[in-house]
Amino acid sequence: MLGTTAYPTASWVLQVMKNLVMDLDDAGCRARYLIRDQDGKFPARMEEILADAGIQTVLTGIRMPRTNAIMERWVQSCRRELLDRCLLWNERHLRYALREYERFYNRHRAHQALAQAAPLRAVPDPISDPERIAGLNIRRRDRLGGVLHEYSHAA
Repeated sequence: MLGTTAYPTASWVLQVMKNLVMDLDDAGCRARYLIRDQDGKFPARMEEILADAGIQTVLTGIRMPRTNAIMERWVQSCRRELLDRCLLWNERHLRYALREYERFYNRHRAHQALAQAAPLRAVPDPISDPERIAGLNIRRRDRLGGVLHEYSHAA
């Protein structure tokens, strides 16, 4: 456990980073990156500790207050739509499932903020002809064993 506090200080952050490096070593794990903001509570010594452990620090952009909210929303969607519905066997299976979900999320999943489009797919033109609507042939493609469903018009 990394621990929490309502009032983090530079010395507290430094100790947490030391604990993190030791915990990763004890578990036989390796982290490559630590993403953090530009807060002054992160001392330069912290960068040295992480660099010695082979962890590269990546700084978020300046004055980007929505970044955290956007990522929290993505994690919440991923957890609710994928991880809470799957039994994952190992890291390889987890990575595969996350890749599939990322493709689904960016290419097929409707997003309310994008007028029901997906980030990498525009909304198709609406069908206003009643005869075409009555004769629509919709196909469903299951992904990840039926956890995710993609719908499209059959040609």
